[in-house]
Formats: sequence, C-alpha cells, structure tokens
Amino acid sequence: MASDRPTGNLLRVAPEQPVDGDDPIRAVLAAFTRGLVSAVDRTLADFLATEVAALTEIDTAMGAFAATARDCVLAGGKRVRPTFAYWGWHGAVRGNAPVTPVLPALATLELLHTFALVQDDVMDASDTRRGRPTAHVAMAAQHAAAGRNGDSGRFGEAVAVLIGDLCMVWADQLLARADLPADRLLDVRRGYDRMRVETVAGQYLDVLSETDPESWSVDRALRVARYKTASYTVQRPLLFGASLAGVGDDSRLVTAYTRYGLAVGEAFQLCDDLLGVYGDPTTTGKPAGDDLRTGKPTALLMLARELATPAQLRVLDRADRLAAVPDFTQVAEVMADTGAVGRIERMIDDRVEDALTALDTAGIDETARSALAGLASAATHRRA
Repeated sequence: MASDRPTGNLLRVAPEQPVDGDDPIRAVLAAFTRGLVSAVDRTLADFLATEVAALTEIDTAMGAFAATARDCVLAGGKRVRPTFAYWGWHGAVRGNAPVTPVLPALATLELLHTFALVQDDVMDASDTRRGRPTAHVAMAAQHAAAGRNGDSGRFGEAVAVLIGDLCMVWADQLLARADLPADRLLDVRRGYDRMRVETVAGQYLDVLSETDPESWSVDRALRVARYKTASYTVQRPLLFGASLAGVGDDSRLVTAYTRYGLAVGEAFQLCDDLLGVYGDPTTTGKPAGDDLRTGKPTALLMLARELATPAQLRVLDRADRLAAVPDFTQVAEVMADTGAVGRIERMIDDRVEDALTALDTAGIDETARSALAGLASAATHRRA
C-alpha cells in the first residue's frame, strides 16, 4: 500500500487515467494527488489541537468555542484551494522537491476558506453547509437548548462571526510556520494579503448586489465572481504556490497561472450559479433555490433577464419576492427556457478552453499541466 507520508511528489497515478464518478473533482484529486488532502488535514488537526488546548486554559467555555471553530475547519470539504496551491508550487519547482516545508502554507488556505464560508453563511442566512447546520444555526440551537438569556439567533450569528475571525488569526499563525527563507515568506505574505483583500471586496459586492439588483448586470455579476470566487479559489492559490517556490511576479509562469486561474475561477462560480438553482440538495449539501429566494443577481439570473420575453420577465420578477413563495420551480424552468442556462454552460466551456490554452504558454512540467487540466474540467463540471 502506498504511504501517505507528505514527502516529495504526491502524484499517485498517471494523469491520463480516466476520471469518473458522481463527484468528478474528488475523483481528480484522488487521481492526481497521493496523500495531499490527508497531509493538509493532519497539518490542520495538529495545529488546531494545540490552539484549542491553549484557549481551553483561558476558560472551559473558550475551549468549547475553539473546538467548534476547529470542527468547522475539519468538517469535510474537498481542499480545493490547497490543491491548486500545491500544483502551482509543483509546476514551479518540478522534480521531487519535498512538500513538507510548505505544508503549513498550503493548509493556511483552508483556514482562510473556513473564515469566508462561516461569515458568508451569516450574510446569506444559509441554514446548511455540506449537508450540516451552518455554524450560526448550530450555535443558535445550542443557545436555545441551554435556555440562556437573549435571542438565540442573534447569539448564533455573533459567535459565527467570532469563529470566522478566529480562523483568520489562525491562518496568519499557521502561515508563519512555513519553513521558508524570511524574504520569500515576506513575498508569499504580500500575495496572501492581496488575496484576502480581494475576497473581502468580492464579498462586499455580493452583499451590495442584493440591495440594488436593478443596477446590476451580467458584467457586474462576473466581476463579483472574479473577486469573490476566482481570486481566492483558483487564481491566488496558484500564484501563492508559485511564490512558495520563489517565482517572481514577472515570470511567464505567473502570467499563465493568472490567466488560467481567472478563467477557471469564473467558470467555477458560474457552475455554482447553476448548482444553486438546479443542483440536488442531497449532493450539494445546500438547499436549492437560495439565490432565487434572496433575489441575488447572479450572472445566470441577469442573463435570463436579458434574454427573456416580456411574459418570461414577469415570471422572473417573482425572484425578488421568492422569500414568501415556497415553490420556485416555475422561475427555474423559465430561466432555462430563456436560453440562459445553455449560454452559461457555453461560458463555462469557453473559460475552460482558455485556461487550457494558458497552460500551453508557459514551461509547466507535464505532470502539473495534466493535473491542472484535469482540475479545470472537474472543478467546473461538478454536482457539488
């Protein structure tokens, strides 16, 4: 049996091995990476065990709070961002350079992701994540069950914000543990900080969009996708990996990663837009129709409005009032009838094609190129 020890190249099988199954991105991760996900999870678990213990010494209640934050980090997930960062790093270092020195940095991205998820769930008033109650819902339920004073919902939201804040601090601490020269770690940090700022910018635009949907457009929805999703899901993790390898900003590799990451990241969000309306909740782990119920002006909805006939537009206008309408099926059907779904699917395919072209413009070794090609397809043609 192959070892999961995180040393050297984590490649497990030939890139050309076919990938199938209900979750293609998980299949690709398994096909291209031996032990990376488990190595990242071990790194996180070891780090968080120490941090939870330290907070428990302050107060037992703090220990319980920290354990909740830890559980949010370790509660599943595909580890997409550390994986893109790994291949960004691998494509730069080539050969069998040991991954152990950069594992804390790769795992850092998962803490940043948890920060974004937990606070995004509060902003979107989401009830479930990965098939489980979201952090604010779970903490509200604990508050109610304990019979504590005050509003349980408000308590849950406040604690979830603090969980997100704690994960952001933990991410800083873990990144500092990467075994890299000080000057390189400083360069890595610059890119990491930019990624965080862009994530907040995209999230703000996303929140703003729901308050003024009439002023939104397909282009503006894509701008949200670029900063809320593409930046910290694909593009910045790839560049983060390159910086871990010491690659400068003016290199051909960085140019290729930037183009690839933007294309795949936008396609990733466009796929999310489709799953938010047409996905199976038992697979996505979230209720279908959340975006429609809130009237979120996604690229899908904005495009449907542009293509709709007057009669179809009257139905789509219901999307702004779906919070009071239990059945959004008709709205979803009309969106498809406008041709918007087919257009979004073509936009996804076009971006994947552009990403693959970008990989051919730089001197990326064949292993990394094949892995990134597989990830581009799997991350944008998925069911969850």
